[in-house]
Amino acid sequence: MKPGRLLWLSPWMRPLARVYCEALRADGWDVVLVTSDQHPESDAARDYEWVLDPRPKTPSTWRPFAARLRDAHRFAPDVVVTELVRDPRWIALAGRAPRVRLIHDDRPHGSDEELPGWERSLFGRWGASSSATLAFSDYVARAVGADAVVPLTSDLDPARVPALVPAADRRDFVLVGRLNSYKNLDVTLAAWQQHTSGPGWRGDDLVLIGDGDIAAPLGDHVRWVRGPYSYDDVLAPMAAAKGSLVHYRRATQSGVQVLAMQLGVVPIVSTEGALPEFQPPGESAIGVDDVAGLARAFDALADPEAAARRGAAALEHYRTQYAADVSAARLSDELRSVIS
Repeated sequence: MKPGRLLWLSPWMRPLARVYCEALRADGWDVVLVTSDQHPESDAARDYEWVLDPRPKTPSTWRPFAARLRDAHRFAPDVVVTELVRDPRWIALAGRAPRVRLIHDDRPHGSDEELPGWERSLFGRWGASSSATLAFSDYVARAVGADAVVPLTSDLDPARVPALVPAADRRDFVLVGRLNSYKNLDVTLAAWQQHTSGPGWRGDDLVLIGDGDIAAPLGDHVRWVRGPYSYDDVLAPMAAAKGSLVHYRRATQSGVQVLAMQLGVVPIVSTEGALPEFQPPGESAIGVDDVAGLARAFDALADPEAAARRGAAALEHYRTQYAADVSAARLSDELRSVIS
């Protein structure tokens, strides 16, 4: 079946939606991505993007929306993908075309991600009327009753991926993202101190990158790069790292986990959610409260040769299981089945 016209509604996850949309365009789909400038990596609109302000209470947002609503009707999509839509007006953009709903998480990570009741009710009903619901892991699919699973690719544009870093240039361990309670920092810091006080330490730092509120002392050989960041800030230290911490207390799957593999870095994960499901062969998950086990993981990856060898294996796993073309091919099959 020949690919058709696809309208993708993704106000919050613009970089990831771009990766999927560009892979689908390469597969022959005629794609329009409706998005916003809310994501930190937002920049100039690409030729297939319509950029809207998803704040209906702001009067100045209505005229641009009305113009794009007319454009959407003229585009007449064969299928619509919806992803974390929260502006009620965007329901009209989808029109009556069959919809495919993408679900990333089975539940909020914390109270700051809880939606108001009216949003849960409105978008819950709208989502339930989708032609298909897709998840990015078996774990989430089971939790929400999704119809199928599509592998989660990284939201880093494949063209921006640096060369695999050799053993001689590997240094430090990184923890990237919002440093909230679910990131399990207390256990991570305790394991790091155990590692640095033992014979396995090779002089590395634990580098925390991102905003957050860390009450506990960081301890020795820990650096915190505070504040918001862009990929330009984190690509170099992350690609050169010996390991990337994704040892969370509560998780579904993690974009940081697939990003680490894309960069050729071993993700160190907990047993929560879908994190074990995504791991490369031979890379075990570690109990969420297992300080000693996490310290042993630091010890093993402190050897730069081991870090480089295992990082290369993680990259190969990413390329065969989670790369943009692999994931988009699975998604394309699901979209075709909805409109066939």
